[in-house]
Amino acid sequence: MPTFNLTLLLCDNMLVSSTTLAAEIFQFAQAMARASRQWQTEVVIRWVSADGKPVQTSAGFQLNPTHSIDDDFVSDLIHIPALWRNPRPAVVRHAAYIPWLQEQHQRNCSFTAVGTGVCFLAEAGLLDDKPATTHWHYFDQLQRSYPKIKLARQHFTTQAGNIYCAASINAMAELIMHQVERIFGRVIARQAQRNFFHEIRNLSEPVSFSDQHKEHSDEAIVQAQIWIQDNLSKQLSVPGLAAQFNMTTRTFNRRFVAAVGQTPSDYLTEVRMTFACDLLKNSDLTILEVAGYSGYNDASWFSVRFKQWSGNSPKAYRRTVRAKLFSTEVKQPLLR
Repeated sequence: MPTFNLTLLLCDNMLVSSTTLAAEIFQFAQAMARASRQWQTEVVIRWVSADGKPVQTSAGFQLNPTHSIDDDFVSDLIHIPALWRNPRPAVVRHAAYIPWLQEQHQRNCSFTAVGTGVCFLAEAGLLDDKPATTHWHYFDQLQRSYPKIKLARQHFTTQAGNIYCAASINAMAELIMHQVERIFGRVIARQAQRNFFHEIRNLSEPVSFSDQHKEHSDEAIVQAQIWIQDNLSKQLSVPGLAAQFNMTTRTFNRRFVAAVGQTPSDYLTEVRMTFACDLLKNSDLTILEVAGYSGYNDASWFSVRFKQWSGNSPKAYRRTVRAKLFSTEVKQPLLR
């Protein structure tokens, strides 16, 4: 069985939740994959410090590593935690990480860094001429210290190849879910999302990477996307859409994939299911009504497709996402 090697970097003064949360999400995803018989990848998690000794966290207790950077192991993803307050002392104190990170980058390892932990990647030169973000309070300091970085102040997350940066722990959760979906698939990722974060953005919405999901320049495909979104309740087909925009089905498919990164069929399903999620969460429409508004005449067929897409039936999804919705209205006592 193939393995996915997750390395959690530890350092003094780190924010514990910015590391433990990543580990818990991956462990949950693997458990769900096992339970659903979709278990095809073994996740191996290593907790690594520079010298193999415990680190003192910002919460006042120690974390014990399982390895040091001198041990012989493989990393597919290295996760760098956020640091409490000024990150410079921690970067200086853990200078041994810098050449090690450079070496791992040469081995084509992926990285996720949270908040001020981005400074380790910057110090290693791995973010030169690349987009990056960090905690808003350290924007100016990061830019002054590492002027070659293309600081994306308007983004909570950035991607430059296989290097991902998150401005906060909430944004980090989206990056980790993105990795979980890449490894375990959409259904497991959605189950993990609902288990941990009912309130974060749906995975169907693209993460706001600064160099991904760019607006494309194919005007005909833009119009096709708008037309799809405006006509969800209609019976749409790819040949019909192609004819609507005066293209052959083959040409329409080719141009759509080149512009959007998805086939027209996958895009249509994505938009419909995202719309259905919104209706299930925010309305009291019946499942049949939700199906109809989302472009499915048959509620049973809609339920089957929804479960394939999300991992849960429409009813189960509605129960889950509404569990954390609270009314702010103050109920007045009944007058007798």
